[in-house]
Amino acid sequence: MAEDLVDALAAKGITEAFPIQELTIPDALKGLDVCGKAQTGSGKTLAFGLPTVQRMDPDGSKAVDSLVLVPTRELAIQVLGELEPLAEAKGLASMAVYGGSDIDKQIKQIRNGVQLIVATPGRMIDLLDRGDVSVTDVRRVVIDEADRMADMGFLPQVEWILRRIEGNHQTLLFSATLDGAVDSLVRRYQNDPVRHEVEEPEVTVEQMGHRFVAVHDMDRNRVVAEIVKAAKRTMVFCNTKRACDRLAADLGKLGVQAQPIHGDLRQRHREKALNRFSEGDLQALVATDVAARGIHVDDVDIVVHFDPPEDHKTYLHRSGRTARAGESGLAVTLVLWNQELDVKRLQKRLALDIPIVEMFSNDERLHDLAGWDPTVDG
Repeated sequence: MAEDLVDALAAKGITEAFPIQELTIPDALKGLDVCGKAQTGSGKTLAFGLPTVQRMDPDGSKAVDSLVLVPTRELAIQVLGELEPLAEAKGLASMAVYGGSDIDKQIKQIRNGVQLIVATPGRMIDLLDRGDVSVTDVRRVVIDEADRMADMGFLPQVEWILRRIEGNHQTLLFSATLDGAVDSLVRRYQNDPVRHEVEEPEVTVEQMGHRFVAVHDMDRNRVVAEIVKAAKRTMVFCNTKRACDRLAADLGKLGVQAQPIHGDLRQRHREKALNRFSEGDLQALVATDVAARGIHVDDVDIVVHFDPPEDHKTYLHRSGRTARAGESGLAVTLVLWNQELDVKRLQKRLALDIPIVEMFSNDERLHDLAGWDPTVDG
């Protein structure tokens, strides 16, 4: 690694490489296409950022040399924050372009000369359509969080951009999953990529507490409200987008600050809800499984399965939101009378021998479910 970049990292207190960085950086430095499977928080920004910046030539050109595509404005700002000091160390200009900000200011900055752009697909297409940015000289392309791009419906936009980047160029792609539409992207736009994978430790049932609460349909929303009121941050899972909207609205009427988060909502609405939740201004996020894949928030006290999950893998994936960063939390499954057999099968698959206990919304135990032992007091 170049000495100026090592110094820039040391200034930020970064002296050791993460596993994904150790795996991918050597191949990326060779100019190979790299396909990396890694979760958010694994250090992948520097895994693609360091080799990208090191291979860029500060020759005084004002043209865009490297393009990083990311799914959200929030991530664009975050990625630029990590890469800007590296670019500056090499005498290169960098910037983030995303919707919801002044496009004229962005155009002015591009005209002054910028070699590295971190962009959301929509705003990048706007700039290309207007002729205010060119990808003619782009030699390095990064697609970050490709699975989130797919979840949010952005892959057609990503492909629209990639088709316009011609000539010999390197493509680095990072994603938490590499199946389905993401695999199609890899096959179409990467040239014999070297594949690297960092496995995320699997969440186990021992990492959290579990409660199974039998509820009545007319009282179910009130039960959720009581659980949420007693916690700091709660994630509630529903099986459909419509159910998320309906429950979030009903919780609002019951005095709970809740917002839905799913693929039909505008990006800025999702980001605003996620930011409020992260900062503690929002008590609950009501999410679908697909939308939740892009949510990475520590300190979630409780996960509520408003609709019981279809299988044990989904149960662990949802419930793992409350067992992040080494913390333990609580997973609460609400069970209607006609769901009891399915939930018992789920418990058996998870090896959880825990009674399903009936509760109404006025039950005091809802205010401290973690402190209540269903095997003793059920």
